[in-house]
Amino acid sequence: MKCMVRHLVVAAALTFAAPALAQSPIVMKLGTASLNDAQHEFLKRYADAINTRTDGRIKAEVYPSGQLGPIPREIEGVQLGGIQGFATPAEFFEGVDSRFQVLTAPGLFEDMDHANRVLLDPKFRELFYQLGSSRGLVVATYFLSGPTALNSRTPIKDVTDIKNMKLRVMASAMQTAPIRALGASPVPMALGDVLPALQQGTIDGAQSVLTTLTGMRFYDAAKYITETDFSMTVSALVLSKVWLDKLPPDLSKIVLDSAREIGDALQPWIVQYYAEQRKAWQAAGGTVLQLPPEERARTMQELNGVAQQVVAANASIGDAYKVVADAAARTKK
Repeated sequence: MKCMVRHLVVAAALTFAAPALAQSPIVMKLGTASLNDAQHEFLKRYADAINTRTDGRIKAEVYPSGQLGPIPREIEGVQLGGIQGFATPAEFFEGVDSRFQVLTAPGLFEDMDHANRVLLDPKFRELFYQLGSSRGLVVATYFLSGPTALNSRTPIKDVTDIKNMKLRVMASAMQTAPIRALGASPVPMALGDVLPALQQGTIDGAQSVLTTLTGMRFYDAAKYITETDFSMTVSALVLSKVWLDKLPPDLSKIVLDSAREIGDALQPWIVQYYAEQRKAWQAAGGTVLQLPPEERARTMQELNGVAQQVVAANASIGDAYKVVADAAARTKK
């Protein structure tokens, strides 16, 4: 009798446990290397939307500041399906598809709003949302992080101050070639390694976005920011194709539609947040500088020529550069 009761208890427990297990949410890990910037804000909004719109069937979790690993490892994690989504400047996907790097070409965008208009352009989307698809990545959205700036240990008041500096950049030719043309030494480096390198004096400065630099308290190591605006940093959210293909169609649609919707709507926040973080940098004891207008205009012409040389040297990126340049021309005001 005791044995029969025991079996009945176990059977009942399994009966009640089965529905609970069946209803366990699908975990969606979303990573980024930065903190308190446009990428982090996008992921927070995106996770909230996924958790709400799927009625808890997907549990989205945000891991900023490289918690899921260095950028190359997070990209590999998305390709393999261990990480479901990753947001980072598009240039970091250059190793997956070299065409991603053209988004950082100098001289393409007049300002932040112009860059956003290009990202909304149908012809742009037709090509750029397909990049990386043969390598396990699904581009879900693009959004602007902000204009590039130089963060340095000593002030950069004009272009001549850049000469002989060692400046952190991303590894793509579209970032290394312009810095080299300005007489500096480009040092490709992952974001997580930049602050210690500045503190130790291994590098003299870094090219990045003001909001990222402020959010990660770079003013503690290098208090000067020069708003060069040589180019714009465009971020992309990529999702794991392996993971996405396993989702039921209704969930897959929510995941993709939500990313596009939130990415498209982020621009007003980005512009306002940039202004706020500029003030925050100064309030923390940092200094914000700008190049003299005539000198910047002259330098932009030079760097635009450098971008053309990079494109000419790499035939595989020519089509993508033309798509962006044409979209930029169409959307100028």
